[in-house]
Amino acid sequence: MQLRQHLTQIIAPILALVCISAIGAFQTPKLRELKAKSNVISPQALQRDLVSEALYLKLMQKMPTFGFDQLVSNSIFLRFLQYFGDDEARNQSDYSLSPEYFEIIINRDPRFLEAYYFLSGSTSLFAAMPERTIALMNKGIESLTPEIPRNSYYVFRYKGTDELLFLGDVPQAKQSFTKAAEWASLYSDPVSQDVARFSWRTVQFLARNPKSKLAQFGAWSLTLTQAKDQRTKERVIRQIELLGGKVVRNDQGIVIRLIPPQKD
Repeated sequence: MQLRQHLTQIIAPILALVCISAIGAFQTPKLRELKAKSNVISPQALQRDLVSEALYLKLMQKMPTFGFDQLVSNSIFLRFLQYFGDDEARNQSDYSLSPEYFEIIINRDPRFLEAYYFLSGSTSLFAAMPERTIALMNKGIESLTPEIPRNSYYVFRYKGTDELLFLGDVPQAKQSFTKAAEWASLYSDPVSQDVARFSWRTVQFLARNPKSKLAQFGAWSLTLTQAKDQRTKERVIRQIELLGGKVVRNDQGIVIRLIPPQKD
């Protein structure tokens, strides 16, 4: 009996991983086919593929991982990157599946810091679901400390940015930027000290003027400096210019300077 229990404890995680891999192997070709043919794929076929991917994500939300949470989280993140990076398919449909990937990622690995940046960009900026973004961030923050993971203050920066720019929730944004400043100030490196200073400055702007263009400019500027794809950069640049800010580029089109709005 003990031997059987011991074998079950060993085999169960292996079977779980085999199931996860098999499901992923079954679904991944569909995503690859979608990416390769998205410029000619019919709307009906595209919709079928998206429905299939949505079903896969719902299944993964419920499937036990037997302790392999980070492995599952990394696998889902790679699928998200493939989904998010398929510009042609997203132009024909939308980004509404974005939060479904992060529901799995943050539940399985809430300390996966880079995921929070893509959560904010994909779900708030492109899918227009900032409430879903904030809910997921609040869930993940419960597992964070100022030191673990390193530079976890960024999550509060992302959260405050979304609360300010997409929800207009100034009181909550002030709390998030305050927390970001407090956590960032615990680090001695120049980047962290800059984040702390910019976060305090945003809090001060919002205290003086809840509709502060300078506060919004600062939030968009940080988003721009951390953007990892050109599509996000261009959308953020448009928002900066709508505020009255200016974006200076060099001859190669690279952003070299940001000029804030003249009036707050």
